[in-house]
Amino acid sequence: MDELTAPGLLPAAAGAARYRSTRGAAGGDFASVLLGGLAPDGGLYVPEAWPKLEFPALAGLRYAPLAARVIEPFAGEDLPLARLCADSYAGFAHPATVPLVQLDTGLFVLELFHGPTLAFKDLALGLLGRLFDHVLAERGERITIVGATSGDTGSAAIEACRGRERIAIAILHPRGRVSEVQRRQMTTVRAPNVLNLAVEGDFDDCQALVKAMFADAAFRERLRLSAVNSINWARIAAQIPYYVAAAMALGAPGRAVDFAVPTGNFGNVLAAWAARRMGLPVGRLVVASNRNDILARFLAANDMSRRPVEPSLSPSMDIGVSSNFERLLFELLRRDAEATARVMADFAHGGRMAVPQPAWMEAASLFHGHRIDDAETIEEMRRVHRASGYVADPHTAVALAAARTAASPSRPMIVAATAHPAKFPDAVERAIGIRPALPPALADLYDRPEDYRAVPNDLAEVQRAVLAFASRNNG
Repeated sequence: MDELTAPGLLPAAAGAARYRSTRGAAGGDFASVLLGGLAPDGGLYVPEAWPKLEFPALAGLRYAPLAARVIEPFAGEDLPLARLCADSYAGFAHPATVPLVQLDTGLFVLELFHGPTLAFKDLALGLLGRLFDHVLAERGERITIVGATSGDTGSAAIEACRGRERIAIAILHPRGRVSEVQRRQMTTVRAPNVLNLAVEGDFDDCQALVKAMFADAAFRERLRLSAVNSINWARIAAQIPYYVAAAMALGAPGRAVDFAVPTGNFGNVLAAWAARRMGLPVGRLVVASNRNDILARFLAANDMSRRPVEPSLSPSMDIGVSSNFERLLFELLRRDAEATARVMADFAHGGRMAVPQPAWMEAASLFHGHRIDDAETIEEMRRVHRASGYVADPHTAVALAAARTAASPSRPMIVAATAHPAKFPDAVERAIGIRPALPPALADLYDRPEDYRAVPNDLAEVQRAVLAFASRNNG
C-alpha cells in the first residue's frame, strides 16, 4: 500500500472545499464549518477530499505566504488569506516565525512558541480570530465562542478574540490544573467580551461541558455557539503549514522527515498526519505522552480506554479522551461514517474504544507512541540541557524523550517545541537550576489583577454563567 495514498480516501477535489461530519451529516463550505465548530450530529468536520501540496509554488516562501497557500485549498479563494496570515504572524518574536534549532546530528526542534502567548496555539488561533472577524463582518452576524483548555488554548484564544465586537468568548479551564503562568495569561485579560470559568474538575470535564453545550440545540442556536478547540476544523488546517515549512527547510519533497509531537487531544499530531496525507514525505509520526497515556496505550496494544486524568508537569497534555482521534478513526475506517458513529457511541457509553484490528495495525504502522512520567520528564530536561545547552519546557522534553525511541539514521527527526520554558518556570528550575524569565511583554504578569469565576462541574450552572455573559455582550 502506498503510504501517502491509502485506499478508501477520496481524490483531490476541484473548486471550493466542502466538508462532512465524521458521523455522516453534511457540512457545507469552510465558512460554515468555521462558525459551526462541532457538527450537529456530534461528529467532527473533515474535508470531503484531501488536496495535494504544490511544492514548486511553496519553494522559497516566508512563513506567512506559505501558510496562506497551504490553507487556501481548505478555505477557498474568496477569503483574503494572504493578508490575514500576514497580520497574524507579524507580531511573532522571531523573524522566521517557526524557527528550526539543531540539537544534534539529525535532531531538530521546531520552535512554535514565539507568538504572543508563548505557545503553539498562537499559530492557529491568531488566524482563527481574524477569520471569525472577517466572515462575521461579511455576514453581519455575532457569535459566542465556548472553549475548554488544558493550559494553552485558552490564553491564545482570548488573545486572538479579545476586544472583537462580534465575538463573545467564554473559556473553561480545570481549576488548579494549569500552571500559574497559563492561568494568569487568561485571567488577567481585561476585556468585556471575555469570560473565564474555573471548573472544579479536569480537562476532560471541561471538554465534556463544551460538547454538551453544543449538543443542546436550543442553547447552541440561541447563543450562536462556535468553537476554538481543535474540534474546529479550521484549527487543524491552520496547524498544517508549520509541518510543511519545517520539512521543506530540511529538503522536502526530495527528502523525508520524521516528527515527534507532544500531544493529548491528538490535534497537533493530526495536523502533521494531514500534511502527510497531502503529500509531505513523512516517515514516522511519534506521539509523545505523559502519564496520561491513552494514545501510547492505543498504539502499543489497541487499548483506547478512558482512565482518570492525573496532574503532571506537562499540564497541556493532561487529557484522558483525545477528541481529534475521531478524525483519524474516520479515515482508518475508510470514511465509513456509520461505523465511526457506532464506535464513538460505544466509547462514550463504555469508556473503551473498539477499534477494528486492521485499522489499529494501520495506525501502529505510521504512529509510534511513547510515554514518560514526571521524574523522566525532569531527567530529560536535564539531559538535553547538559548535552546542548537547550532549555526545553516539560512538553517539549516529553517529545524529545519519545523521539529518541524512534529516531531513524536515514531521516531527520523534528521535535515540536510547543511552549516557551518560561510558562513552566518551576519545572525548569527544578530540572536545570535556572528559572527562565518571561519576555518583556509579560514581565508584569504576576502583578496584574485576575478576573475569573469558579464553577462546579455542572452543565446547568455553566450554561447559566455563559448565557448571562453572552446576553450582556450580544444584547
